[in-house]
Amino acid sequence: MSTQNFYDIKAAVVRGKGESFVLENARIRAPKDDEVLVKIVATGMCHTDMIVRDQYYPVPLPAVLGHEGSGVVAAVGSQVKDLQVGDHVVLTYGYCSHCEHCGTGHAAYCDEFYPRNFSGADPHGETAITDANGQALHDHFFAQSSFATYALSLESNAVKVPNDAPLELLGPLGCGIQTGAGAVINSLQVSPGSSFVSFGAGAVGLSAVLAARVAGATTIIAVDVVPSRLALAKELGATHVINSKEQDPVAAIREITGGGVNYALESTGIPAVLRQGIDSLGLLGAIGVVGAPALGTEAKFDVNELLLGGKTIRGIVEGDSTPKQFIPQLVQLYQQGRFPFDKLVKFYPFEQINQAAIDSEKGITLKPIVRIGAL
Repeated sequence: MSTQNFYDIKAAVVRGKGESFVLENARIRAPKDDEVLVKIVATGMCHTDMIVRDQYYPVPLPAVLGHEGSGVVAAVGSQVKDLQVGDHVVLTYGYCSHCEHCGTGHAAYCDEFYPRNFSGADPHGETAITDANGQALHDHFFAQSSFATYALSLESNAVKVPNDAPLELLGPLGCGIQTGAGAVINSLQVSPGSSFVSFGAGAVGLSAVLAARVAGATTIIAVDVVPSRLALAKELGATHVINSKEQDPVAAIREITGGGVNYALESTGIPAVLRQGIDSLGLLGAIGVVGAPALGTEAKFDVNELLLGGKTIRGIVEGDSTPKQFIPQLVQLYQQGRFPFDKLVKFYPFEQINQAAIDSEKGITLKPIVRIGAL
């Protein structure tokens, strides 16, 4: 249990729409009940951090973002059962643990998913971080707010990982990497000998390529407009790559597969690309949608193509994973050399968090990881 009332921290704060992250001195309260306080080692930067910074999703500001944290448990609340000080953990999304969807193994579709991850406060509407002037900062972003030297999490969304795994690398397993890999393995359930296409070869799309290889797909296609990403896709297991600036991806996929692909994933958030993905499906094909455009964005498709082809369009959140099971499985696959997601990342010091965001948005870096503290 904690013996302090609060901890001094340094946090990256976004104070206004579209503004840069600013490193500030702040304080975070001690954990209570089923909470754990985690000393953050590193945090991945995800597209969702930027769209919240820019207020495509209306998380209240000023806020401490960050939702792919990894670190070491520093203190625990009185009701914590399975974690203890010194444990290595990956922080993932928040969920209530008691609604119907949580109870049936689909915590990513928790009845309280939005307020627990995007409200800017805990389930009781309270914040845990104050700035140097004692003013509250919105936090609990994805039940963690891990762009800080310490973060509060619930025990339920702090996933213990082996001490011999490279902790500073593992944070993105809590969201982006989990999303791409889980979409393939958990949601679409890509089968051995099947065909799969990833529309988008960013961190999520390439995680899906890695997972399709693990799942045994024998035709794995990556579609993107950046030649370097397509080259990396080939290195990671894609059997075919398509530059959609240079050729019609739907026609190319139909030619490669002899009529249409079994499974597809759309990770760009562009409605026209989603339409290409649907059109590239073969009979009884299924497409997962993980790309997040602005709220209210609409897309279109040919209803009769969907109907007569027996096609499925599936929305997917967080790879529909049970994090306490899936994240350790991904760690084990990585340690066996079968899921080399480290080839997607580049590290940045905490002081260069804004450069990490710029490089991510420009496509220079697929998955930035911000180093925040030492083990």
